[in-house]
Amino acid sequence: MPDFRKIVRANMKSLVDWFGCYDAVAETFNARWGGGASKGTVSKKVSGNLDWTVADVIALEDAAGRYPVTRMMARRLENRPVSEGGSLLQDGSSIAKESGEAISAILAAEQSTCADECAQAIKEVDEAMFALRQARARLERSMGNGGAA
Repeated sequence: MPDFRKIVRANMKSLVDWFGCYDAVAETFNARWGGGASKGTVSKKVSGNLDWTVADVIALEDAAGRYPVTRMMARRLENRPVSEGGSLLQDGSSIAKESGEAISAILAAEQSTCADECAQAIKEVDEAMFALRQARARLERSMGNGGAA
């Protein structure tokens, strides 16, 4: 299994290099999330003495318009095995539940000015999409088994 921490560090170092200096990276964090980041903090993260946070990844990727860490994380999901237990009936139930929760969260986010509501909606949409992918995989497997799911 690859060492994802090393891969994240390499990708983040590449993004930092794109900015040209640690001060620019710290100011990018401060502009996005408020004060608190410094050149020293960035230096410690680049050297591996501190870990990169999700907020760091988001701020640098969005500012650079490149998404290497996010893409790596998405590829991890693509290779995740689908659970063998369950049935199409359970998959349908899960899809209905997760989709309803996603719709509710989307409507709450639409009425809110809070980023937390949008983050929650994204989480719920991702869960609904996972339920759909699981059902699709089960259907595809059943095609190879003569229709038995």
